[in-house]
Amino acid sequence: MLERIGNCRIVEEVASGGMAVVYRAIQDSLGRTVAIKALKTSASAEEHISTRFEREAKSLANLQHENIISVYDFHREHGSLFIVMEYVAGIDLYDLLDRSGRLPFDVAAIVALQVARALDYIHYRGIVHRDIKPANIMIARQGGVKLMDFGIARDRSFEDLTEVGTGIGTPAYMSPEQILGDKIDARSDLFSLGVVLYQMLTGGKPFVEDEQRSVMHKIRLERHVRVRKLNPDLPRELERIVDKCLEKQPRDRWRSAQHLVMALERFLAKYVEINYHARLVLFLRNQNVITQLEADEYVSPLVGVPGQSAMGQPNITARLVGRRAATVHAAMLGVLLLMLGLIHLAPLGEAPLAPAGQAAIRTGYLRVAAYPWAEVTIDGKHLGPTPLPAPIRLPVGPHTIVLAHEWYVPIERSIELESGPAERPTELVVDFEDKGTLLPGKERPPETEDQLP
Repeated sequence: MLERIGNCRIVEEVASGGMAVVYRAIQDSLGRTVAIKALKTSASAEEHISTRFEREAKSLANLQHENIISVYDFHREHGSLFIVMEYVAGIDLYDLLDRSGRLPFDVAAIVALQVARALDYIHYRGIVHRDIKPANIMIARQGGVKLMDFGIARDRSFEDLTEVGTGIGTPAYMSPEQILGDKIDARSDLFSLGVVLYQMLTGGKPFVEDEQRSVMHKIRLERHVRVRKLNPDLPRELERIVDKCLEKQPRDRWRSAQHLVMALERFLAKYVEINYHARLVLFLRNQNVITQLEADEYVSPLVGVPGQSAMGQPNITARLVGRRAATVHAAMLGVLLLMLGLIHLAPLGEAPLAPAGQAAIRTGYLRVAAYPWAEVTIDGKHLGPTPLPAPIRLPVGPHTIVLAHEWYVPIERSIELESGPAERPTELVVDFEDKGTLLPGKERPPETEDQLP
């Protein structure tokens, strides 16, 4: 085993595949733990493999997202290539499924949501992953989810190394168009994520080879068994999310990862009332992936109960029901006290007045989506490009939204915002490619074919 790569001291080998080995190492200059992905010497001799490996490093180096592995450095040493990247202590989804069989539906939805957020980020930047599968999804011990291995990703910044008519990926997770070797876009990744979500919910893949038909034949031509037939306790809303991911035709799937993110957020808002990272930590503890001490360390700050064991009550649903009931009772008591105060303080026949100089301002939330992207301005204030990181909080009432794109005439929309929580924002979606008007002298961008309609 190698002892050093650059300024990193190798500690141990943590994984090995057909073309690469992954080591855990210490970066001496910063005293931090890193992972080093080393291309095997035999693979380095293949020019197209070494080119893909270097492109993976360059693509990842330009990405900064909480759900994507970060790259720190790239080296050519000892006749091979090395990528120095973020080290994530935890378990990959492949091993977690092997341990648990299938996941609770809320845990599966949380994992899918984090991966969908990573896909939304890379698709916006013209990258298609092309290899979404459990082995490439890491669950950190602190409850985070990381998308890994961009070795066969297609980045529009580079020439595609895949020949036309050639399918590339892991067969059981490939989309129909990927199997056929057709030109693919971001919706192919959504199909693959649908396969992963199906597997998390049922414990099995939707398309499995048998004596009569190959897995590729089934993906292209056969309908999957509905998830509720295999797991009747699943909510129908989640089944519909899976089914839309697994549509054979790309045009019938979710129009973008952002649409899938919003659907999963709406679903989870009804079933999970604690921090999503905390929910994953609790599940990892139940599966003995982490210890009780680690769970207490990670979860207590997240759920706001310092010093109290997160596992003191094993039934998380019971805790949520109890919290909901306490909230309802507190709200009812507050309303009753307010009414009593108004009766005693306000003269009969007159409406109670608000304190001098104060006015109750009701607010709501707005989520803006634009395709392929847009600069967002609301009521004359510029907020930046889509995708925006979170729903925008605004006063209830009329607002004017202007969406600008360098290729199209700006689109202006007026809305009447209603009051509501951040979990259920008002949504404004604008598709420039479908409804927009090109500016004079502009031609439709060549990349548009590979992006979502």
